[in-house]
Formats: sequence, C-alpha cells, structure tokens
Amino acid sequence: MSVMATEVSIGLPRGRALTRDDLAALPDDGHRYELLDGVLIVSPSPVMRHQRALARLFRIVDDARPSGLETFFAPFDVVLADDTVMQPDLLVARVADLTERDLPVAPVLAVEVLSPSTRRVDLLLKKERLERAACAHYWVVDPADAGAVTAWAVVDGAYQQVAHAEGDDVFAVTAPFEIGFSPAALVS
Repeated sequence: MSVMATEVSIGLPRGRALTRDDLAALPDDGHRYELLDGVLIVSPSPVMRHQRALARLFRIVDDARPSGLETFFAPFDVVLADDTVMQPDLLVARVADLTERDLPVAPVLAVEVLSPSTRRVDLLLKKERLERAACAHYWVVDPADAGAVTAWAVVDGAYQQVAHAEGDDVFAVTAPFEIGFSPAALVS
C-alpha cells in the first residue's frame, strides 16, 4: 500500500516575524494558529478528555462569573500585540473590552487545558506572554488521571501561584471572582 503526501504552501513570509495580518491569511483547516512574539504556533485538534474538561469548566466558570464579564472558549482571538494573537482554551473578559472580532487587550482570566502536544507551550510560553501582558489571572487544568488545576495571579508585576488542587480536593479562589470546584469533576 502506498501513501501519497501532499505539500500545501500557505505562502508565509520568510526572514521576519509574523503579524496578525499574516495569521488572517492562513487557511481554516481545523488547526489552531496562534502567534507568540511573531512565531507561529500550530496546534492539532484537542482530544476528547481535553474537550470534556473544557466543556465542564466553561459551565462552572460561566455560572460563577459576575455581570459585566463574559466567558468564551477557543477559538476566539486575544490580541496582545500585532505579533501576538493567542486563543486561550477558555477566557473571561470584560464585556466593555470585547469587539465583535476579538479581545484587543489581556483577558481578566485565561485558562489552558493541557494536552501532550501543548503542555510546554501552555506552561512556559503562553504563561510568560500573558504575564507580560498583565493578564491578572492564569489557570492551567491538567486533565490527566484525577485532574489538577493550578492558578497564578499577578502580584507585584509577576505571576505567583495562588491555588492548586488535585482530584477531589477543592480548587477555590476569590479573584477574579469567587469560585470553587474539584478538578475530578472536570474529568470523571
């Protein structure tokens, strides 16, 4: 049996950082395209465990958020600079900050659900870039095993871990709004 590979050229510029305009020219092909400081990050579609955790977390967060804020899940662009356009798995933003097309400022809360293919990007690159953009709250959900959630908040200009829970323990924070749940509820 022979397999034929097809090369697709998307005509990205060479020798310079990519911009939001370059990102807009990419095909709608089921991949998630993001820019971090001009570098293209391509992620495959997430697996079922990731999507289950994200869907359950969306309901919990959306029920807890106060008025004046809105909850979204990817793909929805967060434009931090002309060369940085991210799509957090889940975000909470001020309604007043939103445009029909995107969020042109840092969200109030950005959440990433870890996948084997995105783990390092989420824990290192995205976290650092959101910190520089003064995104006040960043959470990471690990849907492996019994589940885990870690939260960071900006304190004196840098992220400090403010909460962590695993399995049936209760993840609880009071900012950006009061919320509590067990990570196991996201994955079981």
